[in-house]
Amino acid sequence: QVQLVESGGGTVQTGGSLRLSCAASGHTYSIYTMGWFRQAPGKEREFVARIAWSGGLIYYASAVKGRFTIARDNAKNTVYLQMNSLTPEDTATYYCASSPILTVLRAAFDSWGQGTQVTVSS
Repeated sequence: QVQLVESGGGTVQTGGSLRLSCAASGHTYSIYTMGWFRQAPGKEREFVARIAWSGGLIYYASAVKGRFTIARDNAKNTVYLQMNSLTPEDTATYYCASSPILTVLRAAFDSWGQGTQVTVSS
């Protein structure tokens, strides 16, 4: 089992920045991919970004490319999502997740954090 705990959400104004963190513990040896997803009210959970547990193979959703940066700290078993130039359309609950394979598909991620709320005011 992999346990994931997110932190760093909050409320910011349009154009602001936030950094989310996701700390992994447990059977981290089984992780191949770490991903960030988000879910806005009334919408499906959507892919945001992924990074290989080794630190490479980064991929972003088109909606966030150029504004968000995913990274990981090997020593802390933590993945980060730096979010810049935020807009109200980025308002959602953000989840980190892990998968034993290289993927961007939500169904292939088998461990999920509890989520952290990001609200961007206009």
